[in-house]
Amino acid sequence: MRNTSVNFKTKGLLFVLFSLLFSPAGAQTDPIIMTINGQPVPRSEFEYSYNKNNSEGVIDKKSVEEYVDLFVNYKLKVFAALDAHYDTLQSYKDEFAQYRDQQVMPMLVTDDDIEAEAHKIYDQTVERIGPDGLIKPAHILISCKQQAPKEEWDAAKVRIDSIYKAIQNGADFAELATRLSQDPGTASKGGELPFVQRGQLVKDFEDAAFALTDSGQVSPVVQTSFGYHIIQLKGRKQFEPYEYHHDAILKFMERRNMRDQIAKAKVDTLVARSEGKIDKQKYMEEKAAELSANDQELKYLIQEYHDGLLLYEISNQLVWDKAAKDEAGLANYYKKHKKNYTWDEPRFKGMAYHVKDQADVKAVADCVKNLPFDKWAEALRTTFNADSVIRIRVEKGIFKKGDNALVDSIIFKKDTIVKHLKDYPIDEVYGKILKKGPEDYTDVRGLVVADYQEELEKAWVADLRRKYNWTVNKEVLQTVNNH
Repeated sequence: MRNTSVNFKTKGLLFVLFSLLFSPAGAQTDPIIMTINGQPVPRSEFEYSYNKNNSEGVIDKKSVEEYVDLFVNYKLKVFAALDAHYDTLQSYKDEFAQYRDQQVMPMLVTDDDIEAEAHKIYDQTVERIGPDGLIKPAHILISCKQQAPKEEWDAAKVRIDSIYKAIQNGADFAELATRLSQDPGTASKGGELPFVQRGQLVKDFEDAAFALTDSGQVSPVVQTSFGYHIIQLKGRKQFEPYEYHHDAILKFMERRNMRDQIAKAKVDTLVARSEGKIDKQKYMEEKAAELSANDQELKYLIQEYHDGLLLYEISNQLVWDKAAKDEAGLANYYKKHKKNYTWDEPRFKGMAYHVKDQADVKAVADCVKNLPFDKWAEALRTTFNADSVIRIRVEKGIFKKGDNALVDSIIFKKDTIVKHLKDYPIDEVYGKILKKGPEDYTDVRGLVVADYQEELEKAWVADLRRKYNWTVNKEVLQTVNNH
């Protein structure tokens, strides 16, 4: 019997080993979907990126096959950024570390840490409330401003004294408060305030209220900076036990985002007590790696930001900022593609302006007539609006029909209503009509920049695809979101 048992266990172990050794590649839990620049990309990484960028609400959704090119291009740019050592820039390191820590910090906080902080908040509240506990007062106020003349204060005193006498003769406090109190926040509630602790009320009111000992007891007339009060004690209690307030404290902590504060304090304390043995950034790097190893969502979230920052840096350097600042390149691109920027109707290149004085109508035109269009704004500002007196109001641009009522009326001869600006009764326009299209690329600069950026992007991607090797496992691709 003993030998049979051993044989059965041995056979079972051999079967498990055999299954692991000879299982097909497709049975891997996270097979390689592509290899880029010699680096394998697991299916889970591709799925994370695809699903995030093709979620509900995304207008231009892509199929898995369509997304492959976008993903490959993205990874190629990241490798190019790494090869160019963008990840060694201090600005990059600082921003990435800040984001990584924002994701990791809250995960360093345990339930025990939360409970400890909640107890701390409770204990501080108990200490702040003190031995006098909490009271629930009600009051009747006859208001009087602190700077009011003596006659007004005397009249208010006469009125509050009559109310106090009525209460002493048995009148209902809540009814009088509802009818006569001049505190709009409490009158409709019979004068009742919520439970309060010392330090929440003005001192004269507070001293009189806390001096009351029995529920229903009424104070003599009390004067404060708000006027005259009669106070009634509705109830008194000590602060409830921790368990009573537990859930409310946790909600308070959540609203204040205190998990992050607890985490930061925890790490700072750990570093301080290490006496130089623990470096904060190194510690956060290790914690991020440790947590990411067991949390795929966190792993790819951090990697996404890591790669995204690199992509931004290199794209800005080689495409976006480069195109925007390359005036010669923009001019040349416009010249080659001029037919793409023709207009289906004329435009007015100039300004609509409004002045106080008729003499300024000609002065404005004379100011800019010999200047390039992009210099007009500065010339007008320094000539007419340099000091505190604003002499003219100007709208400068390239206008099509419907853009500006004054231009429509004067230039395009449309029947439209022009609203005159207050204090600037004289309206005029200055400029010229462009019938055949832009004079040069600066008239459509925004469009040219965008198109030039796109051209640079395409050329860059083509170069990257020649420079780096990459392959896609089409069998694994077919299993995306289907395994």
